[in-house]
Amino acid sequence: MNRRGFLKLSASAIVGMFIDARFGAIKRVFASPLQTTPLATSSIQKYTASLVIPPAMPRTEKIQVRGGKNIDYYEIAIRQFQQQILPTGMPSTIVWGYGSVNHPGTFNFPSFTIEAKWKTPVRVKWINDLKDANGGYLPHLLPVDPTLHWANPPGGISGRDMRPMFDSTPGPYTGPVPMVTHVHGSVGVGDESDGYAEAWFLPAAKNIPNGYATVGTWYNTFKNKFYNERKVGHPSDTWADGTATFQYPNDQRASTLWYHDHSLGMTRLNVYAGPAGFFIVRGGPDDNVIDTRSGARAILPGPAPQPGDKPGKSYYEIPIVVQDRSFNDDGSLFYPDSRALFDDIDTYIPDTDVPPIWHPEFFGNIMVVNGRTWPFMNVEQRRYRFRFLNGCDSRFIVLKFDQPGVTFWQIGTEGGFLPTAVQLDQLLMSPAERADVIVDFSKVPAGTEITLLNLGPDVPFNGLPIDTAEIADPSTTGQVMQFRVVPAISRDITTPPQFLKLPRIIPLTGGTTRPLALMEKTSEFPDYSDSPVEAKLGTFDPATGTATERAWMDEITENPVVGTTEVWEFYNLTMDAHPMHVHEVLFQVVNRQLLDQNNMPTGLPRPPESWETGFKDTVISLPGEVTRIRAKFNTPGLFVWHCHIVEHEDNEMMRPYAIGPVPKPTIP
Repeated sequence: MNRRGFLKLSASAIVGMFIDARFGAIKRVFASPLQTTPLATSSIQKYTASLVIPPAMPRTEKIQVRGGKNIDYYEIAIRQFQQQILPTGMPSTIVWGYGSVNHPGTFNFPSFTIEAKWKTPVRVKWINDLKDANGGYLPHLLPVDPTLHWANPPGGISGRDMRPMFDSTPGPYTGPVPMVTHVHGSVGVGDESDGYAEAWFLPAAKNIPNGYATVGTWYNTFKNKFYNERKVGHPSDTWADGTATFQYPNDQRASTLWYHDHSLGMTRLNVYAGPAGFFIVRGGPDDNVIDTRSGARAILPGPAPQPGDKPGKSYYEIPIVVQDRSFNDDGSLFYPDSRALFDDIDTYIPDTDVPPIWHPEFFGNIMVVNGRTWPFMNVEQRRYRFRFLNGCDSRFIVLKFDQPGVTFWQIGTEGGFLPTAVQLDQLLMSPAERADVIVDFSKVPAGTEITLLNLGPDVPFNGLPIDTAEIADPSTTGQVMQFRVVPAISRDITTPPQFLKLPRIIPLTGGTTRPLALMEKTSEFPDYSDSPVEAKLGTFDPATGTATERAWMDEITENPVVGTTEVWEFYNLTMDAHPMHVHEVLFQVVNRQLLDQNNMPTGLPRPPESWETGFKDTVISLPGEVTRIRAKFNTPGLFVWHCHIVEHEDNEMMRPYAIGPVPKPTIP
């Protein structure tokens, strides 16, 4: 996006989060205040609270399937509740989060981890439970811009999933909130279970206004498809009001996935409010790591949290989500309620084409790790396995330890293990990327305090090295968390990373080429001609160097044949990097190549970075370059591809694509 503008909040203006580790004591609340007085970061002390390690989500039951695979079944709801996120003595924060309806103490921000086994299906009844104590709907915690192409429940059946028209500039939408959950990185999942952006559903509240659409355009079609193709004689086969049942095959490489909302035009707000968690697939042939010294199975740092663990258990494999957030002085989440905070524009739709609330990017100025602001973690003098996730809206992070004695190896990415462990000095991650790393604290003296730094920018990312004027504020967003080294309580028997033989990766080959374009649309009004109003995707003609914009509502142009391999080329015609995510598949990064002034590839292509040589589901597309990925499209159905800067995704930088015949919605 245009680099002249980004959220103008001083680094000392907003504050971050801190949650109570006593999960069973979380208080559910129903108020939803929205204030705009920022809380000063100077009032927050760093490294006063310990890192929360998300527990494993408890299963509801095991569904016995006659003549088929038994299914791990969960009933998971999204609810609103209150946590002590800021330090003790400061206001608590109202957030949303997922939790097991059968285990009330599991509702938390971030949400508990779903532990899945290879080739063991996981079925989840997702429940939109954003209701108050009387069964009425809860409005959003954050300002919803109704001028985008969004879910639009007030539009009714005929106007849902559309961009509405207005006679005057509207205020924020305050009605019931659409939700639909996407397990990011699930491969081979049916389209009815992928969390399609137009398959959202409202809570089953008793006061939904007359005329509102209660489900998205595709909800009933997918409901019918699920019943016809996935029924196993269990009550979850049919979808009750306010719910949807999705099933994940987990027939993929052992890997780190995550789950979050994916509602059309609202993902940025719904995820920012809290509901997101890890989903880890374990087992299978691609989870077999060898110790080259003996030829025996290697020992990786562990254990990780599992269902039924008793309090106080030590963990050496830990999921870590890094996010940026901002807060109001009453402890509530801050998110801009006016476009004026971005570029000072004060004339909006319908008098111009500028959305009144939507921001092209959002940068919070508090770093939050597993739901706590700048936490610390006591680490023994031994090796740990961290599964990092960049859960920020727009921020690219560059993680680096401030002590030279800490060695740091990446062993996996979104699609599982790399072909070879890679020793790194720093770790670049775009929004939604994951990195499986081993960090060795064994040679660090006990008593040492190590800071995990963020050397990424406080503005949109456009590649390395980063302009020194744009590097994260070293007093706030330039710090992530602290590790405090203590003596090991037992001998570390894990395999040193340099002796790991990781599972073999068979390269994908061949495939037809599909040129695609990443663009931005600026205002057509002369006074605002350099102001972004939409992020865009489209097709690209490599013969002429020209791009054609495509909107979400346009006909599908990406339509691979089932079972074929394709090379997708992302021609980035903007000034900034975009994390491109393709649903349903894992891909391999082929190369990157510079573009000349005519948008033509020039010079020799660059191979993928050493940490990109495995399978991925999200790739960084740098400005002024074409980034090529190769994927095999095996599962027929309707899916999406998009930028994972969620402000972009919510405003036209997402497109539907179909594998095989293009389906159409068949049920109102």
